[in-house]
Amino acid sequence: MKYALINAALVGTGGFLGAMFRFGLNQVVQKYATLSTFPHGTLVVNMLGCLLIGLAVGFVETRQLVAPEFRLFVIIGLLGGFTTYSTFAFETLVLLRDADYLRAAINVLIHVIVGVILVWAGYALASR
Repeated sequence: MKYALINAALVGTGGFLGAMFRFGLNQVVQKYATLSTFPHGTLVVNMLGCLLIGLAVGFVETRQLVAPEFRLFVIIGLLGGFTTYSTFAFETLVLLRDADYLRAAINVLIHVIVGVILVWAGYALASR
């Protein structure tokens, strides 16, 4: 029970910090974007999150020098709070790395197409 609480605190603290970084970076990027109607801030956050999760997981898997708590705090918490898009991209990479091309394509299509449809559906339902 003690370890479960510590793990939850690591993920929660990392998630809080990641969300705060996401909000701040999004605000800064969007403030200086030339086309303010395009979501530059979200794009920058998602792409940076993808790079950072690649670096973090690559470091963890190739060097195996960090404690499991690092993965909980940084990868799941901090980067998960920064952007879940990076997790989606990493999981798709794992499928591609395992030569599971069909599942990788299905993963991308469902996340992108069904995700947009569900946002539209939720908005339509809430706007009634």
